[in-house]
Amino acid sequence: MPTVFEALPGIEVPVGEIKPRLARMWEDPEQAARGMSDDSARAMQMNFVVHFGFATEPDDAVAQFETIKIFAHRYPCRVVVLCPLNENDQGTEMRAKVYGECFLGKSKGDTRCVEFVVLSYPMATRCFLENQVSICLSTDLPTYYWAHRFSNSARLADYEFLLSHAKRVIFDTAIVPADAGSYPWPRPEAIRDMVSARLLPVRQSLGQFLSGFLPAQLVDGLQQVNLYHRERYAPEARVLSEWLRVRLEKCGASSDCDKVIKPSTAAGIDDFAVEFCYASEDRYFKWRADIALNHAEFSADLGQGRVELTTAIHLLDPAATLSEAIFY
Repeated sequence: MPTVFEALPGIEVPVGEIKPRLARMWEDPEQAARGMSDDSARAMQMNFVVHFGFATEPDDAVAQFETIKIFAHRYPCRVVVLCPLNENDQGTEMRAKVYGECFLGKSKGDTRCVEFVVLSYPMATRCFLENQVSICLSTDLPTYYWAHRFSNSARLADYEFLLSHAKRVIFDTAIVPADAGSYPWPRPEAIRDMVSARLLPVRQSLGQFLSGFLPAQLVDGLQQVNLYHRERYAPEARVLSEWLRVRLEKCGASSDCDKVIKPSTAAGIDDFAVEFCYASEDRYFKWRADIALNHAEFSADLGQGRVELTTAIHLLDPAATLSEAIFY
């Protein structure tokens, strides 16, 4: 079975020749002969470091590689992909690949490009990684760091040079250790959770419907919030539960309203269901969503008559999730 490094596309080059190989990759033979270049055609907006943890399988890595290419259609970037070798993988030296691709934008002169530098390294060469990554990055651009499928928060914390200098640090709490969200990272304000980013359309849909009621109407007599979900959406339910808690507190609910929010799995429901239970049986709010069918239903009566609404619902696709996590 190939390693992650071997499964990713690119031309293998000596580590010491990464920068000149990148430059020659874009070289137009006719322009080079006349001593000209067209650097503007591949202007970059950002550095992006993608760190594949030991739990990343080759097919998974290729899928994330394709996601970044789609992301680069909108945000041209220099990408450094880190592929650490575990003790069972063979290899004693750092290896490198380079890869580039351009895409046409909204007009003929609008070209978007992405450059990849893929680094494979055994842990014995870990001490040289910071210098090598620094050489690969464009020093005048902001850097974003995506840690994918790491299996140990403390081990990832050893990469402090990335955690401390990246404008955003991104990971998916659905596929990383349970303590990742509470671990004392060097800059916790820079952390972004891809689960929360994926939920943006769901949060917007719920928020827009609930905004049709006065805040006092939402919390007056509120006794319990039931949040049901299918097992595969447990990470999303956890984030949605916290979002509901914060929003209800802003509406005037007591600071311990998290005690009345009850996330739980349930058979025979859609992917998600939320129910507000009030002291008066005549007042209620109910929401059901089926992500696979792109369908959601609202039903509520908070004292001013029954309101019902059917709407489309979805989670963000992987490339849009990256955008949301990085920039917002």
